Amino acid sequence: MRLFKAHILKLFFLSAFLNLSPTSLFAQIQERDSVFDQTNATQTDTIVIRWPQKKAKIVSRGLKDLTPEVLLVKPKTLVKKYKKITPFSLWESQNQFSLNINEVAFVNWNAGGENSISGLANLNLARNYKFGNITWANELRLRYGINIQEGQGLRKTDDFIKFSSVFGYRKDSVTPWYASAKLNFNTQFSDGFRFPEEIPISRFMAPGYLFLGGGVTFEPKDKKFILYVSPLTQKSTFVLDETLSNQGAFGVQRGEKTFTELGFLVTNSWEKEILKNILMNHRLTLYTDYIRSFGNVDFDWEMNFTLKVNQYVNANIGTHLIYDDDIKFDEVVAEDGTVTTPGTPRIQFKQLLGVGFVYKF
Repeated sequence: MRLFKAHILKLFFLSAFLNLSPTSLFAQIQERDSVFDQTNATQTDTIVIRWPQKKAKIVSRGLKDLTPEVLLVKPKTLVKKYKKITPFSLWESQNQFSLNINEVAFVNWNAGGENSISGLANLNLARNYKFGNITWANELRLRYGINIQEGQGLRKTDDFIKFSSVFGYRKDSVTPWYASAKLNFNTQFSDGFRFPEEIPISRFMAPGYLFLGGGVTFEPKDKKFILYVSPLTQKSTFVLDETLSNQGAFGVQRGEKTFTELGFLVTNSWEKEILKNILMNHRLTLYTDYIRSFGNVDFDWEMNFTLKVNQYVNANIGTHLIYDDDIKFDEVVAEDGTVTTPGTPRIQFKQLLGVGFVYKF
């Protein structure tokens, strides 16, 4: 009896905890006692209660409840454009155009002087390939300058076309030495004259120079220093103008338009920022012929300093020094074509100074 009363109390508290009605609780107790009486089972403290599961109520939500309330006040348009995705390339491109203009004008100037205006345009294009132990460097340099002075008319101040291509291969990724093959080509755009006679002394492909050979290239990593040494280089000189060819200009035989030499070639280029915003660019070419005059060195040396003012304005100071044993000065030719006074080679020197516009693309 005491055990039964204890069970009654437990069920009462359990029904209060589970929110069961007293009627259902009393019915479950009677059902339990009848089961115990029928089976004569031993009474235990375990009570099993089952009730039917109710379906969960799903509250439908409309589109209004799903859409957040966002107040757009004066929406701004996209100002900065997204950069286009460009595929990865093993080619590196460098393009630069510069234009220098100098002008002098006089009005009632007591000290005298002539009005003049001059311009110098440069275009440098580079396409470089590098993958593994293979390199291929290509560069095209174009320059043309003119000057207009009162009383003299239009004259050319600078003119050249230079193309260079170097292919190199090294045995591993550590050594800075490459086995290389190199091609150089030089000529000019328009006619050059000797003043005041206005006699043409040079034209397009008169002369034209082609260097083709093989050797080794020294190029340290992360340094813009390149040294090329070729013990076997062919130099071809072209004089395609008939008048200059008949004069035997630039070392060709009279009446011939080409002349070929075989010799030793050394080239060096070095680019370095010596001071902040001051960039030095040095280019040197040395060549000597094995057959005709070994030891007599022809050289072409350019030294340029670029003073950067800002992204689009630069100042340039440069010098250009040339010596070629095949270019004669003060040569006198008679009417029948015979040379009465042989000319002599001389050192050619040019100095440049200008401020102008620079654009890289």
